Amino acid sequence: MREDAPGAPVTSLVVVSEPTASPVPGRGRRWVRAAGRWASRLLVAVGGALVGILLIGRVEAPIGPFDASLSFTPTGGGATVEVPPLGSLAVDAYDGPLGLDVQLRRVDEARIQALVSDPVRLDGLVDRVSDDLRAAVVRLAWTTAAAGVGGAVLTSLLVFRRRREPLVAAGASVLLLAGTAGLGAATWRPEALSQPTYTGLLVNATSLIGSAEDIVARFSAYRASLEDLVTNVGTLYSTLSALPAPGGPTDTVALLHVSDIHLNPAGFDLVRQVADQFGVDAVLDTGDITDWGSEPENQLISSIGQLGVPYVYVRGNHDSAITAGLVAAQPNATVLDDSATTVAGLTVVGARDPRFTPDKDATGDTESLEQTGEDLAELAEEQPEPPALAMVHDPKQAPPLDGVVPLVLAGHTHDREVETLDGGTLLMVQGSTGGAGLRGLQGEYPEPLTCTVLYLDPEDGALVAYDDITLGGLGETEATIVRTVVPEETTPEDAGTDGDGTDGDGAPASPTG
Repeated sequence: MREDAPGAPVTSLVVVSEPTASPVPGRGRRWVRAAGRWASRLLVAVGGALVGILLIGRVEAPIGPFDASLSFTPTGGGATVEVPPLGSLAVDAYDGPLGLDVQLRRVDEARIQALVSDPVRLDGLVDRVSDDLRAAVVRLAWTTAAAGVGGAVLTSLLVFRRRREPLVAAGASVLLLAGTAGLGAATWRPEALSQPTYTGLLVNATSLIGSAEDIVARFSAYRASLEDLVTNVGTLYSTLSALPAPGGPTDTVALLHVSDIHLNPAGFDLVRQVADQFGVDAVLDTGDITDWGSEPENQLISSIGQLGVPYVYVRGNHDSAITAGLVAAQPNATVLDDSATTVAGLTVVGARDPRFTPDKDATGDTESLEQTGEDLAELAEEQPEPPALAMVHDPKQAPPLDGVVPLVLAGHTHDREVETLDGGTLLMVQGSTGGAGLRGLQGEYPEPLTCTVLYLDPEDGALVAYDDITLGGLGETEATIVRTVVPEETTPEDAGTDGDGTDGDGAPASPTG
């Protein structure tokens, strides 16, 4: 240490060291702030785009006979078709943040009537629905994109209030939407369309209607054979002229028994052909003229008014009160509901099926089938002239009529059967004049179209003979007729059948009257 001389001024050297500057607080804070700003921009853009999509990203469009509403919702991909109030079906067709939601709002009655009345339109229904859906989805995609970009821009402007922020939000939303579309296209699974998941009442759809693709294919083939089927009735009538007269030297009353047409146009064509060529005095319909009893189905009912002969009808379990009212409004048509009418001088009584299958709750507590038969038997006994026959839909309504009327006509089972009841009454169950409708196309052996011409004595109404007419089902153009002459006096044991118009040995059966 240096010592200063006495009296000399004291001097000192102080060294101050400055702390070393850290690189994090300056540049790091700038990066953090920038990342925060972009994250907030992205969140605002996504939130605004989502709000815009939810508010206005929706289109209304016709899809076949339906009016539908389509939208994209944040459900994680896939597509859902809602059919209120029946339920919905979902298809895991693609991945992504947005799922396609299709809601069928209502059925357009005018378009349904156009389809029913025009076979060409009906045949092209599947292609039309596909084209309508494709066009609606494309329009929805553009609407959704515009709604998403617009929502992002507007939200960004309201939140940040800077001029350039809306441009940033627009760019970010476009990239997000493009990425969503790209992800959906990259994960598209068309095979999933054949494996939908059902909810609500539609859970039973596959067991009720089977494979839609199979039904459509078989129905197309079926329609191609309808013209040949109905034309062959002419050949069948020519064959009939060679058969012995049903009533011998006396005239008879000819009545055509049909049942379970189930909205099949070929069934109506068959009724018209047989009524014209066989010169029947009236048509007796034991019900199920439609499938669901809905108003759009009733377009074909106008065919009844064009027959030119009396048409007597009882409601089946698939027919609604609206259907019965439309039948009653047709020229020369009569609806029997625990009532009687006169046909070609013969008294006929009839009762409807108390059930309504499409809506079991529609009629509340209904009568039992046996009760309706008992009520009809009382009505028959009150008639001034003994009825020649009674009409019911379900054969289970017939037992109370045994011994009260000589002949009961029924349907419902889709299996032609002739049976003599214990009291001597003959029960004749018709097959299906409409080949069971679309359901007849599901089985390995499609249902044939059947009807029967009954020949009755005009004096006492006794059944003297009948012609069972059968037209082949899908892919078949065969037409057959079997005439059965009813002996004047037989016992129930002599009249037993196997339900197919033959006895146990396969020979033509001879049911009693």
